[in-house]
Amino acid sequence: MFNPSSKAPLRPVFVVPTPWWVRTATAGGAFSVMSDLPSTSPAPEPPVPASNSPLAALPQPGPAPEPLPPELGFRPVPPPPPEQFPTLRSEDGRVALTNEALEINEEVFGWRELAGVDVQPVRWLLGVLLGGFVLCGFMLGYLQFWLHTTSAALGMAAGALLLVWGARGTNRWRLHLPGREPRHFAFSGPARSWQHLAQEANHRIRQRHQEAATEAAYWLQAAELPAWPEPEPPATL
Repeated sequence: MFNPSSKAPLRPVFVVPTPWWVRTATAGGAFSVMSDLPSTSPAPEPPVPASNSPLAALPQPGPAPEPLPPELGFRPVPPPPPEQFPTLRSEDGRVALTNEALEINEEVFGWRELAGVDVQPVRWLLGVLLGGFVLCGFMLGYLQFWLHTTSAALGMAAGALLLVWGARGTNRWRLHLPGREPRHFAFSGPARSWQHLAQEANHRIRQRHQEAATEAAYWLQAAELPAWPEPEPPATL
C-alpha cells in the first residue's frame, strides 16, 4: 500500500563545468571551447643556451668575492721627500737663504722656527727735513747776497746730500718667531731686491711647515693601524 509520508531517495548530483567560448584567429571565425578547470600542465623550464649560442659566450655571474681582512685595507701613503731649494744671497752678502735656514748677519734661523718674514721700506724723516732746510737756507742766503758763492755752493751740496740720504731710507726686516718677540733688522739698498728675498723666504717657510705637517699626519695614521702581516716564506722544492 502506498504511504504518502514516505520519500523517494534522491539521485546523486554531478556539477558539470560550463564551457566558455573563445574566438580563434581562423578565417572561418570558429570558436574553441575553453574549460574552467585549472591547467595541470607543468611550468616550462627556462631555455638552456646551446654551446654554440652567443648567450653561452657571455660571462656567467660567479660567487661574491670574500671581504678582505682588516690588515689588507687602507694604508697611508708615505710623504714625498722634502723639496730642495737653491742658495740665494743679497747684494751685500748680509742675508742668505739656504736649503735649511735663513742666515742674517751670521745669525741662523731655521725655516720651521719662523712664522713669517716681512720687509718695509722706511724713510728717515729727520734727514729729509734737515736736508730740505739746509738747502733752502743756503740758497736763500746766496740769492740775498749774504753768502759768497763758494760757501753757498758747499752748503747747498750738504743740504742735497742730507735730503737724498733721508729719502732713500732703509729696509726694515721683521722676523716673526712663534712665542717670542719679533726680530728687526735694517738693510740699505733698493727695496725691490729685498722684497723679492722676503717673498722667497715666506715660500720656503710655508713649504717646510707643510712638509712637517704631512709627515706628522702620516706617522700618526701609521701608529693607529695594525702592523702589516709577515709574508709567508716561499715553498722550497
